[in-house]
Amino acid sequence: MKKRFCLLALAILAALAMACQRNEQGIEGAAFSAAENRPAPEIVVSDLNGGSLRLSQLKGKVVLLNFWATWCPPCREEIPSMMRLNASMTGKPFQMVAVSLDEGGKTAIEEFFRTHGFLLPAYTDAQGKAAGAYGVSGVPETFVIDKSGIVVKKIIGPLAWDAPDTIAFLEDLMKK
Repeated sequence: MKKRFCLLALAILAALAMACQRNEQGIEGAAFSAAENRPAPEIVVSDLNGGSLRLSQLKGKVVLLNFWATWCPPCREEIPSMMRLNASMTGKPFQMVAVSLDEGGKTAIEEFFRTHGFLLPAYTDAQGKAAGAYGVSGVPETFVIDKSGIVVKKIIGPLAWDAPDTIAFLEDLMKK
């Protein structure tokens, strides 16, 4: 019985370690996905002030649509690089949309940001409709959408969003 428990515990730890790997190489090292090269599904998400954002309002901008949660260790790991990326894109045709899948909604997000000193352009998806439209199976999961509304990259797992090749990739999309 102890042997089975130990094997199960090791299997769970191995699975968690693989799920939490960080892609230090940036966006170019991310795998291709079947969701790429298709129009981005229309979604409506709520901001923390009670307003709503319709994805189609962002046409003409490169959009980084990130699905995350406050309880997710890989999400917490990538947030500082997302904050640096967002700061470096100020004044450019770029919009980060960080959609939290937390059941606690606005309260959970604000408490998390206050506790950890993080800040992102955060939105909520209370009914999970946005996550469903994108087929999100876990967090973090991110979609890079070009200025014409086409998903050009889907990244499963955390990424070093401020890596030079990632920034170059996004800036190249802004020129097109």
